[in-house]
Amino acid sequence: MILYLHGFRSSPKSMKARVMAERMAALGLSDQFICPQLPASPKLAMELALSLIEGVPAAELTIVGSSLGGYYATWLAERIGCRAVLLNPAIVPLKDLDQHVGVTTQFHSDEPFEFKREYIEELRALAVNPVTRQERYFLIAATGDEVLDYRDMVAHYAGARQIVIEGSDHGISEFPDYVDSVLEFCGVEAHR
Repeated sequence: MILYLHGFRSSPKSMKARVMAERMAALGLSDQFICPQLPASPKLAMELALSLIEGVPAAELTIVGSSLGGYYATWLAERIGCRAVLLNPAIVPLKDLDQHVGVTTQFHSDEPFEFKREYIEELRALAVNPVTRQERYFLIAATGDEVLDYRDMVAHYAGARQIVIEGSDHGISEFPDYVDSVLEFCGVEAHR
């Protein structure tokens, strides 16, 4: 089972989520891929994620998280003991997201998106430092990420499996080139 968690203001319509969903469908494994629309509240997002994976053994679960979803995936992996794939993950979103308090829209629609000040404290409650059992993590970080510093990611997940992409961007435009590596880490035989 793979639970994909999108980033801040993003959605299941993001490029990486769609690439993962399409690859799982091509392998006949759509029923083993979940990608919910996460609420703006970190607390509610984690409650939703936990409800979606209830009853799934940790050994059979991988959480893939992009940006803020990577921060969430780390908290969940530490809590549950499952694997996690982190795609340009946020390491300290408290400092980055404070400037986004207010109402805006999602990236893939005109849906209103409100990020409330109390969500900063909800994020603080999900902080993991340091991570344990680095072998259960797989980091893909881009040096050209225009939003987050890849060096923070590499340091936070030191000892984990890592791919550092020279250049690229926050959205990892080349993600289709890496999807099979991600699925392999998830335990999915991607070369059927």
